[in-house]
Amino acid sequence: MARAPIGLKLRERRKALGVTQTALAAKVGVSPSYLNLIESEKRNIGGSLLMRLASELEIQLEELDGAADRRLIDDLGEIAASPTFQNLKVSPQSASELVGRHPEWARALTVLYRTYMDRDQTVIALADRLNQDPFLAAAVHRMLTNVSSIRSASEILESVPDIEPDQRERFHNILLTESDQLSSVAEGLAAFFDKGVAPTRSISPNEEIDDFLQEHQNYFPELESAAEVLASSLQLREQGITTALSELIEQRYGVTITYAAPGSKPQANQTSLKGVAHDKRMVLAEALPGPTRRFLLARTAAELALAETIDEIIEKSSVLTSAEARRRATRVLTSYCASAMLLPYDRFLEQSIKLRYDIERLRHSFDVSLEQVCHRLITLRKPAAEGIPFAFMRVDPSGYVSKRYALPGLPIPRYGGACPLWPVYRAFQTPGMVNCNLAAFPNNDRFLFVACAVEKGASAYGQHRPLLSIMLACEALYADQTVYGDTLSTGARDQALAVGPTCRLCTREDCGHRQEDLIVAT
Repeated sequence: MARAPIGLKLRERRKALGVTQTALAAKVGVSPSYLNLIESEKRNIGGSLLMRLASELEIQLEELDGAADRRLIDDLGEIAASPTFQNLKVSPQSASELVGRHPEWARALTVLYRTYMDRDQTVIALADRLNQDPFLAAAVHRMLTNVSSIRSASEILESVPDIEPDQRERFHNILLTESDQLSSVAEGLAAFFDKGVAPTRSISPNEEIDDFLQEHQNYFPELESAAEVLASSLQLREQGITTALSELIEQRYGVTITYAAPGSKPQANQTSLKGVAHDKRMVLAEALPGPTRRFLLARTAAELALAETIDEIIEKSSVLTSAEARRRATRVLTSYCASAMLLPYDRFLEQSIKLRYDIERLRHSFDVSLEQVCHRLITLRKPAAEGIPFAFMRVDPSGYVSKRYALPGLPIPRYGGACPLWPVYRAFQTPGMVNCNLAAFPNNDRFLFVACAVEKGASAYGQHRPLLSIMLACEALYADQTVYGDTLSTGARDQALAVGPTCRLCTREDCGHRQEDLIVAT
């Protein structure tokens, strides 16, 4: 797992200041040989010694042991495991040295790889359309037919000098008609390819959202305060929150809320925020569960009432560089506000501690969905009032990671799936049942995994009910603070589930679940 290259950074800073190892060691009270071990990443460092070194070198502690460096190391490790570099035998272990020595080049490499992945996905999408879309075959056939007709008519007009006037006019009409049809087919093909590129999902905006949330530790005090004020204005003592939110949206902002049957057009299993303020119309599926309906109403209320606060946060960010990333960030932050309204920070933290982070009891206590509880748990990062630091992962049955929030030491893959032994995958076998495991990684780091597969969205008889698996993870030292730690017997703790990050980064040679070979340095 990633460890920030503190020693390398200390060495680079010392050299930049022109200070010798002997002089620096004397100032901080250690031997030159011990300082050399620290700078060579052969000794861990922390506490007062790290503070003394940072002070002498005039460098902020955050720059030495920042979460951004660990995320960058994790990203480089995953890039090294990509099949693209399998013949180069790139060592993931060298990522720490690259970040420590040349952080700008390390970031440039991740940006380059993200761009490559984005282009690769575009090429794959277009190739699929070229190979499989029946429109292309029909269009090409029509074009060949039109061209053949035009050629035949042209050859007749050129080779027969004494053709009758009425016959000449007939062939001219054929040329005009076939030319028009050929032009129409060509325009259709042009529109097809324009449309073909649009649906290709860009990877880079999602990466920017990940970085944006990690930069803020997924905690936004401005939104917490704004959501609290908005929730207090709903006068919930007099009416239910669903009614109060509906009245706020309809009466204050003039938006009409309608309910559609499943399968009707447009699909209304969830409302789209885009256009609500402009069209003054919000469509919800009538079969939506109560928690989902309340969340969508709260999210729309946040978009309408807190747009200025949300825009200010996005404008200040240097991480969100593209218009698409800013658009997605708006949706993420409106969802954050909705969660803060339905699950007020202080009360939710108090109840979480009281119920020992039992996600099912928390769900019933606040009458929200399991996913809403898990999302809220990873936002409990208020200084001096923090909850357990959790990682978050959501996958579909294909293994695609649709949402992720990593922890230092627990990288959640950006590209491809994680270790098949993670309970987030096993949860699909028992939908609705919470699975928990104490997992041990090859470097002896241990994490508590808690996962559950849930149905997503509303549907009617005969319609597909999509399943998603949601997983929380925290360091094993927090297990005793959770209800799930009680289920782990002493024997289970000693025999934790042996897992890895991904096959190409896992050093467990005897694992029967391995799908790909380990990347090893030459």
